[in-house]
Amino acid sequence: MDNTLNIIRWSARGLGILFALFISLFALDVFTEYTAAADIAKALLIHLIPTFVVLLVLVLAWRWELIGAIGFTLLGLAYIVTSLGRFPFSTYLLIAGPPIVIGMLFFTANRLSSSGKFE
Repeated sequence: MDNTLNIIRWSARGLGILFALFISLFALDVFTEYTAAADIAKALLIHLIPTFVVLLVLVLAWRWELIGAIGFTLLGLAYIVTSLGRFPFSTYLLIAGPPIVIGMLFFTANRLSSSGKFE
């Protein structure tokens, strides 16, 4: 059981890091839009706000898995709610799917570590 818990726990953490890196890629478009270094820096900081939010939830989830379960699930649902109807279904799967899966992994790790068994 301990090995399963470690796999789930580290999968959630690793996928959280990979998701933060993935959404960071969307900030790279600032390098084609702006020419002045100050404008690029300002735009880059603004475009990286979602990454900072994901990293904040991940840092909290590293210690408290229930916060990760709730936080990542809410991030995925918030994306769906705020952009509903604007994109094809595949976009929602690509952007909102991973944090919801990560949230489920954190929830499973929390349940395994609190109860000692899978319920």
